[in-house]
Amino acid sequence: MGFNEIMEISKPRIVVLLVITAVTSMYAASKLVPGVPELDYWSYLHIIIAGTLASAGSSALNHYYDKDIDPKMKRTSTRPIPSGRMAASHVLIYGFTVSCISVIYGYFALNAVSAFFIAVGIFSYVVIYTIWLKRLNTSNIVIGGIAGSAAAWAGWSAATGSMDLLGFLVGFLVFVWTPSHFWCLAMKLKDEYAQAKIPMLPVVIGMQKTSKYILGNTIILIPYSLILSFIPDGMGIVYTVIALVSGGLMLVYHYKLTKNPTSEFAWKAYKVTAPYLTIIFVAVALDAAFHVPLFK
Repeated sequence: MGFNEIMEISKPRIVVLLVITAVTSMYAASKLVPGVPELDYWSYLHIIIAGTLASAGSSALNHYYDKDIDPKMKRTSTRPIPSGRMAASHVLIYGFTVSCISVIYGYFALNAVSAFFIAVGIFSYVVIYTIWLKRLNTSNIVIGGIAGSAAAWAGWSAATGSMDLLGFLVGFLVFVWTPSHFWCLAMKLKDEYAQAKIPMLPVVIGMQKTSKYILGNTIILIPYSLILSFIPDGMGIVYTVIALVSGGLMLVYHYKLTKNPTSEFAWKAYKVTAPYLTIIFVAVALDAAFHVPLFK
């Protein structure tokens, strides 16, 4: 079990994305929620460690469970298990152990509420998405989006020890964004998913209808993202401007996708959709740092 293989089954790009959502949520909560004490560097280090372990462990369990379908898809056929570079049992032990450690670490280093959301993230990605829905229903990645939301909720509650309306809405942004993001990828990889008999939306209803679902989801995402600015003690001007601009750019590309529902253009739309989550959570943190309320 080499270092490169461990990195591969841990899906480092997903780790980085989820850690960014957790850290920015934690920082924003420390600034925006009254009565929360100033956080020190150790607090951020703890959420980074717990989040990294949770994401890496659940990703490894995803590799383990998908070992039978990964060889059928070009994108996944060279993964450590199907290529024979790692034994499936080793991936299972690594994934289960690291996932358990992340929850225990979160409980002792952060707090019980944050550890609960870390566990929710692992459970929703491994059990609800990977084991239950991925091979069964087109709603697979929609409901699987809860795993990403849980990272933000874990970060928010790590600072506050609880969950309030703003914290819930910030985390739920991930859930609302997820379909647009992954359906673009599913359009790009439609033939591979069809070959592996995975009922991703474009496989079941076709490219044209899927592009309309993506546009519809983005039309929901933009007003949802602005709700955060219009609730009492919500986000301010910095967040609102960035949410409007980044959401508007997604909307343009997803409208164009309905006019050109090909795998090539879906890949372009995916590349526009992918950075949105990082941008919006950095916006949450920037707004907290330089908070200028929309309403006096």
